[in-house]
Amino acid sequence: MATSIRALLTGVMAVSVSMLALAADPLAGTSWKTIDEKTGQPKGIITFSERGGVLTGVMTKRLSQNVSGDRCTSCPGKLKNQPYIGLPIVTGLRAKGSGEYGDGKVLDPTSGKIYKLNAKMAADGKALEVRGYVGMSLLGRSQTWVREQ
Repeated sequence: MATSIRALLTGVMAVSVSMLALAADPLAGTSWKTIDEKTGQPKGIITFSERGGVLTGVMTKRLSQNVSGDRCTSCPGKLKNQPYIGLPIVTGLRAKGSGEYGDGKVLDPTSGKIYKLNAKMAADGKALEVRGYVGMSLLGRSQTWVREQ
């Protein structure tokens, strides 16, 4: 009897864990190559994680050397002089439904400026349209980030 109950509980736990994994946001655990909208050149790799429905994207690889050194000397506050690798580029991003995201902030490590952020994932999941702005979304710029394989 005890063996049957253990087997049943193990099965229920496995199904629960599987359902939680399916409920995770599609951005969580993915990496994206950032592309400079002016030059068309790749700048870095950002990898997303989720905690409590809030997404954070950290730089996991630097591809551009347009800023010398390995630390963000332009970054504000507690981010100043932090290594580029591991630097939180996207913070506070929340799913809004239908592949759309908002309420986030994005750090431009070149200038050290932080902008409000909206994003939208392409229907095929291979591109992420990222819009950083000040005030309202019309006053900003967009980049297309490409999913890393």
